[in-house]
Amino acid sequence: MADYTGRIAQELKLPVSGVGAVAELLAEGCTVPFIARYRKEKTGSLDEVAITAIRDGLARIEELEKRREAILGSLTERGILTEDLKKTIDAAATVTALEDAYLPFRPKRRTRALVAREAGLQPLADALLEQKGRDPRELAASYVNEKKGIADADAALAGARDIIAENVSENPSVRQDMRVIFVRFGVCTSSVVEKKKEEPEAATYADYFDWKEPLLRVPSHRLLAVMRGEKEGYLSFSIRPEEKLALEKLYARYVTGSGEDSRQVEAAVTDGYRRLLAPSMETEARSTLKKRADADAIAIFARNLRELLMASPFGARPLVAIDPGVRTGCKVVCLDSKGDLLHHTVIFIQRSDAQYVQAGATIRALVARFKPDAVAVGNGTASRETEEFLRGLDLDIPIIVVSESGASVYSASELARKEFPDQDVTVRGAVSIGRRLMDPLAELVKIDPKSIGVGQYQHDVDQKQLKNALDDTVISCVNAVGVDLNTASAKLLSYVSGLTPSLADNVVKFRESEGPFRRRQDVLKVPRLGPKAYQQAAGFLRIRGAENPLDASAVHPENYGIVDAIAADQNCTVADLIAAKDLRGKIDLNRYVTDEVGLPTLEDILSELEKPGRDPRSALEIFSFDPNVRELTDLEPGMKLPGIVSNVTAFGAFVNIGVHQDGLVHVSQMGRYVKDISSVLHPGMAVEVYVLDVDVKRRRISLRMELGKKNAREKSAVK
Repeated sequence: MADYTGRIAQELKLPVSGVGAVAELLAEGCTVPFIARYRKEKTGSLDEVAITAIRDGLARIEELEKRREAILGSLTERGILTEDLKKTIDAAATVTALEDAYLPFRPKRRTRALVAREAGLQPLADALLEQKGRDPRELAASYVNEKKGIADADAALAGARDIIAENVSENPSVRQDMRVIFVRFGVCTSSVVEKKKEEPEAATYADYFDWKEPLLRVPSHRLLAVMRGEKEGYLSFSIRPEEKLALEKLYARYVTGSGEDSRQVEAAVTDGYRRLLAPSMETEARSTLKKRADADAIAIFARNLRELLMASPFGARPLVAIDPGVRTGCKVVCLDSKGDLLHHTVIFIQRSDAQYVQAGATIRALVARFKPDAVAVGNGTASRETEEFLRGLDLDIPIIVVSESGASVYSASELARKEFPDQDVTVRGAVSIGRRLMDPLAELVKIDPKSIGVGQYQHDVDQKQLKNALDDTVISCVNAVGVDLNTASAKLLSYVSGLTPSLADNVVKFRESEGPFRRRQDVLKVPRLGPKAYQQAAGFLRIRGAENPLDASAVHPENYGIVDAIAADQNCTVADLIAAKDLRGKIDLNRYVTDEVGLPTLEDILSELEKPGRDPRSALEIFSFDPNVRELTDLEPGMKLPGIVSNVTAFGAFVNIGVHQDGLVHVSQMGRYVKDISSVLHPGMAVEVYVLDVDVKRRRISLRMELGKKNAREKSAVK
């Protein structure tokens, strides 16, 4: 383990002691959020990003060691493991180095070189490689053997060249040289598949019909686009350096003379490069590029998802939620402060004047009866018309447009059926819209992140890596905010540190049968929830109005004794410490430092006492679209409009300006150079944009913005 931690520490530029501590804690079953929050003294206050990188590094090394064991086992079983080969295998520090060392000994199909070796042509190949200026035909004459399939000297020389070609392609040092050449000088090229050029779908890839770009400069989104085009059969894609450059490197290594035998070696090297080495290196280069592109796309997706999950909540307040519709009407639901469904109905605002008037009367009656603090309106079809209708009623409460991306997925899910077995999908969808306004995090965790609509080429990237990254993001957000133990759904609880889905279900069942939890430690009464799960979860669970005010905070129960000691020293109660700033100002934290608890944890405790259970999410900013712009046909170049960023990609940001079609602000249209768009924009951010161009037929909107000129507001907005 020491070797591993040292290697990871060097890769990540982190202290070895911190990496070792994280490795030990992970081995004990501790979660990333728990380690980051409650084990700062052991790790040196490493954050979640560093701890996650260490975890992934350990997993990567574990996979490397499994592969090493498998290779050694194969070599031993076949009786070809020598002491020198074992040293080489043991010394391989990467999967690439390991596979290079194993390549010449890997069981393989019958290659041309293998057939030549079986025919006894290895000595001829060795003689040619000596390049002493001898006549190749004279050397080959003694190897002619019709029984072995060697009809003449030419056939013998061809077999010898096959052996040399394979040796060249399997030489670890040569392969490493070629990797460098492919990476530094490789050129990505794509062209259209002529027989599919006229198909309508091919136009999607028109930019890549005759495309060429150095490998080092290809951005991830472009590579994924080309690879998708190739997968769908519209493009042909390759990665190669200039052949002359690669061959000159190989000739310098292998061709040492000027005689006919050297010409044979040169021909073998050329064949080895073209037939074996170049395709192999291209496959590796494609794999490396794909991994890099996947990592970039997944990182963008994860950042976007984090912004959505951490969007400002409206809070636990009653409201009316509406899922707009034309033909089937607008689905209206009334929710209490817990998000429970109190009432539902349907109104029609576009069929007739009489129904329009009736719809207004219905909404006014619901507002008078249930006294909501806001009306949430889904941003789908007829959203703007519904919003305009509601504003015309002068309800004297906010009308807030909410993204309904993924609401239909939730409404048809098993989870929604379980929550609302007696309601149809339309009612469930409206409830989801309302709950999303109350608490985006609590509602969005019920939906597969890939259905929320903030990804970039999400179906083209490695799905396992994508799932892991998105799961990490959800877990991080849920534990950063904390979870109300008495109101949280089983789905939300399942993301709490230490709680599995089955334990989360048990918590909810226990709550339903025994009533609300009054103390954190009562969670230990939940079936199958033991001390280890409690240790990992307790600090992230909140009990509002508990007898012990610390149960509503992020102070871990294992540290309650410290707070009690501080309160005793101040001759007050814990509640007094929370209420009185002057008392907290008298605390000398150094008095409470122990071998287990240091200043980082004590400072966290003091911070919690100032604002117990604080919500790290920013305050809600209510946003409104331009009331005069509702359709694409209302747009004109030069218009300045308010908008909400709906998605951020590597090439630009998509912005909802309230016309049922997001516009694109290309990275080149942001008013200044932006290296990383996600560093300045994120989903849910309110911005001001200018209309550049509108293509009504293709439903495309080009926008620009002026970053740094009072454009992007700092607070999140609800769309």
